[in-house]
Order: sequence, then structure tokens, then C-alpha cells
Amino acid sequence: MPRYTIHIRDEWLTVPCRDSTYTIQWLGHEALKRYTKNKPDNGGIKKAVTDIKFFARRCQGQGLLDEDDTIEDVLEDNDFVEIAIEGDAMSSDFIPYQPGVSQLTAAYRESENYLFLDGNSLTSTDLVNLGKGLYKIKLSPEAENGVVKSRELLDTIVKENKVVYGITTGFGKFARTVIPVHKLKELQENLVRSHSAGVGSPLTPERTRMLLALRINVLAKGYSGISLETLHRMIEAFNASCLSFVPEKGTVGASGDLAPLSHLALGLMGEGKMWSPKSGWADAKYVLEAHGLKPISLKPKEGLALINGTQMITSLGAEAVERALAIARQADIIAAITLEVLKGTSKAFDSEIHALRPHSGQIEVARRFRSLLHSDHHPSEIAESHRFCDRVQDAYTMRCCPQVHGIVNDTIDFAKKIINTEINSATDNPMVFAKRGETISGGNFHGEYPAKALDFLAIGVHELAAISERRIERLCNPSLSELPAFLVNEGGLNSGFMIAHCTAASLVSENKVLCHPSSVDSLSTSAATEDHVSMGGWAARKALRVVEHVEQVLAIELIAACQGIEFLRPLRTTTPLEKVYDLVRSVVKPWIKDRFMSPDIEAVHRLLLDQKVWHVAQPYIERYNMEFLPESRPSSPTAFSLDPPASPRKRVRLE
Repeated sequence: MPRYTIHIRDEWLTVPCRDSTYTIQWLGHEALKRYTKNKPDNGGIKKAVTDIKFFARRCQGQGLLDEDDTIEDVLEDNDFVEIAIEGDAMSSDFIPYQPGVSQLTAAYRESENYLFLDGNSLTSTDLVNLGKGLYKIKLSPEAENGVVKSRELLDTIVKENKVVYGITTGFGKFARTVIPVHKLKELQENLVRSHSAGVGSPLTPERTRMLLALRINVLAKGYSGISLETLHRMIEAFNASCLSFVPEKGTVGASGDLAPLSHLALGLMGEGKMWSPKSGWADAKYVLEAHGLKPISLKPKEGLALINGTQMITSLGAEAVERALAIARQADIIAAITLEVLKGTSKAFDSEIHALRPHSGQIEVARRFRSLLHSDHHPSEIAESHRFCDRVQDAYTMRCCPQVHGIVNDTIDFAKKIINTEINSATDNPMVFAKRGETISGGNFHGEYPAKALDFLAIGVHELAAISERRIERLCNPSLSELPAFLVNEGGLNSGFMIAHCTAASLVSENKVLCHPSSVDSLSTSAATEDHVSMGGWAARKALRVVEHVEQVLAIELIAACQGIEFLRPLRTTTPLEKVYDLVRSVVKPWIKDRFMSPDIEAVHRLLLDQKVWHVAQPYIERYNMEFLPESRPSSPTAFSLDPPASPRKRVRLE
């Protein structure tokens, strides 16, 4: 029975058709009936389905379809059709129908910018941007030349009937089984099919794009034996965002990420499931056809070249590192606002203290605090209001920020160095050395490097949430903050930030379990051929979860700190911190009485994901660093000092 994939609003539906002589009008009404059936309020559609006017177009070619046309005349089995409801407007974010313009085209903007890959110069930042769809891919001429020479060596090996692992033999335990030449294509296809054994939810489109881009970068190094034709087809699929169904679970990170990379290759072969912005989920061969692309046809060794390597660990690790870097520097800004609200002192950030323990991260964090807090350059009315209070020193969660946040920054730098090296590493087996005319089996596929680095990253970045949760407690606790309990008036009637703090505590507790390193585990696989594994896939996935929890905890702290400022008005904090306060207030209103809080947390979490808090404060931090502004050292009860001794000349005059 023919079936058609229909796009309505933001959803994809599959509609079977018993009789292909039915019209496009029937197909549209059937799709709308299925769409409204799954909505509690019919998706806001008040009319009967048969009264709804719509426009239909093929996703391939974007051609409009006449509602009176028969399906067999204008569509093929497994075709993709877009239905646009006339006058539709679901929400402020929805893109309404425009005559002559596909909703899919309007919603999905293909990048016009290209990034050249050569296998040697890609960074974690570049990779994340490729995942976001900011660039398409091209190969550098040098990379193309290397790929061609590598493939020529493999073709010679096959032509001369040499016995080489993975090229003319089986794999793993079957490495001594020689395969006849006429079955080498089947050997590679069977490898991909049998290794596509992952489970769980698929990677998001962004993460699958990263995975595909990174695999292309590794193949571009010219040590894998891939053919230029196959590599170009992979690039075409990437540029069209035709992305395979890649389950997130199933790799032990030993012979690389075999299961995830096999699923990636399977879709490119036209098998399994695939997704694109213009087709949604469907059978891979039909998604490729809808974009005018051909499935790859595997030559000897190409299946092995596509699935051997650490690209899932590394691509997810690149996202974890980049997000950790972003939240770490924004954590300094958030902590500075909390310190202001809790009437802490800036004395603990004196440069001479940190010069005596010169860790680079600690020094940098202390400098950021000095650039944001009360000084001659950015006076704070809040700080001036308590300069001569009787407090001798602040709690650790405030004065130890450079020491705690600092090691997080240094940990991120360490992990980023490992990930960037891994991004541009050849992690195949066997390696093809065209200049030497030799293939060599080694162990570059082992994921221990990124696995250990990402376990370390999770442990390090978690501490930002651990110390933030304690600051949230101080903000909410009236005996510590000198503010209303849970940062709300009419306590009792209103609960304020009581459960927001509980949410932060739950995330910190969950992180403690996630921070147990996965790379200390190993289970022998492949009949003891792969007898030590890295478990790097889980290291990468849980590192990302830890980073996300840290972002959410800090979002709660930022909302709470800005709420604390409300109780200190009309006093104002420093200019850069007031700018951050204004940014938060652009998405979250002050807490006058209890309301639905989750949207506020999500809105501020989005600010942190987009690094808007950093972008607001960054000019002030950079100005402080670049202009070498003199350090302000206002008097404070937290520091004791004697009057400086009189100069010798002054003593003579006094005598």
C-alpha cells in the first residue's frame, strides 16, 4: 500500500493510501484528520476538517499541487508533501503561509557560508557551529589529493589479492578469514548492517550533524582509504542536512564508536531511517531521493573506514567543552551579583593574594570579579552602604570563588586541549600510509584519551553547581541574607524561591552520581579481542548532562540574585552588574507574588545557553584587562592595616 509523509505545522505524519486514484484533497483532509485527532483542542482548529482550506506542495522541488489532481498522477510512493492551512497562525513563533514560499523553506535557512576541512585544523568551536548549521562543508585541495593517494594504495592491494586485515579479511575474531574478491562489497555492507546495533533515543539533528562533520574531517586526513567519490557523497548529505538515525547508546569506546558510526553510515547507504528539515523522519533512501542524492556504494575497506573511530565521544565532548566554557565564565558574573546582594566584600579578590598562589584560572577569576565589583571605576551604592559593617570575613562560597571557579576553568582548558587534538586525529584501523605503500594495524581507535578528559570535565564543572546551590541557600535563608525569607514578601501566603532552591539541590545531587567516572570501568568484548575498553560514550553523554544541570542551577541563582536586588532598591550595584540585571528583567519580571516558576528558569537558562549574560559583561571585563586600570582598594572591616610608617625625611623634620 502506498504511503505518504505529510508535514503539517511542526509535525510529520504518515498517511497510507489504499487507492492511488484518490485526490490530493482527500490526502490533505486525511492528514488534517490525523493531526487534529492527536490534539486535545484539535490543534486550535474550530472548523470541520472538510471545511479547512489548505495549500499542498511536494517537498522535493517545492511544486504546488492541485487539490483535484489524483495522487497517482503527481506523487510517488513514500513522497513528502507539505500542507499549509490558509490563514494559519498557531503562535507568535509560527511562520504563516506565504504564497509561493514553503513553510519549510521559510523556517529552515540553509547557510551560504562554507568551512574547508583538511583533517588538521578543525576546532571544537568550529564543530559546534557546524552542528548548528552555520556552515556547509568543502574539502581543501590538499585533503582531496591525500584521499586519492590513500585510495590508490588500497585498490592496488585488492588488485594484487594481498591479505590485509579489514580489506580482504573479516573483522575482530574473524581477522584470519580471507574473503573472496567478488564478496568484498558485501563484506563491507554486512559490517555496517551488523554493527548498527545501537539502542535508545536518536541523537538530536545538531549532534548528528556534528558527528557526520567530524567523521568527514577524519576521513579528509587521507589515512583511511576512503574513496573521494564516497567522501563527496557524505559531504553532499551533510550540506543537505540528511541525517541518519543514530541511537545514543551502544558504544564501549574501544574500536571506536562502532555502533553509532555504523548507524550513521547505514543511513548514507540508503538503509534505516533518516531525517532532514525538509522531509522529517522517513526511510533513508526516500529522504536521499527527495534531495536528489544517491546512496553511497561501499568499496573494499570503506565500511571499516566509516565506522572505526572516536567521533561520537569526541563530537559530544566538543559540545560539552564549549558549553562548560560558556557557563564557567558566566558563573563568575552570577556569583558577583550574589556577592553584592549578600553584602560581601571585594577585598578577597586583591591581586596580591592570588599572585601568592599563581594558578592561571584562579588569577583570571579574581580579575573578573575585580572588573565587575565595587571600585573607583564602577562604584556600587550597595557596597558603599555596608563598607563599615562589623563583618570580619565572608563565607567560603563568596570569598573562595577564585579558588573554586578557577580550577574549573583550568580543567576545561585541559579537556579542550585533549578534545581539539582528538578532533584532528586519525582514529581508524588499519591506517593507510600512501607514501610508505603500507597499511598498519594499531590502536588509535581506543577512546581512553577523550573518555578520561570528559570524566575529569564532569567532575570539574560540577563544582560550579555545588557552590552555586550553597549561594542560593544563603540568598533564601533570612538568617544569612538579611533579606525576606525565600526572597518574597508575605511569606507563608507566598513560598517564593523555596522549591526553586530544592530544584537546584536535586540537580546537584544528581550530578554527584553522574560524576562517578565511567572510564574506570572496562568490559571485555568481541570474544576477548577488544579486552580493554574506555566506556567513553557514556563519559561524553553524562558530561553533557552534568553541564546542563550546572547551567540550570546557575540560572536559578541568577534569578534569585536579581530578586535580591529588588529588596535593596533604590541602591544600585555597579554598571556592568546593572546591565546584567536589566538583561534578566527583559525576560523575567520581579517576583511580587507566587507564579508559575519553570518558564522563568527556562528563559534565563536560554540566556546562559546563548551566552547573553557574558556578552553584556564582556566589554567591561575586557576594558579592565586591556587598559590596566589601577586596582581600587577601599577600606573594609575584612582587612586590617596600620598607617604606613613615616618617610625618613619626614622623621627628621618631626625631630
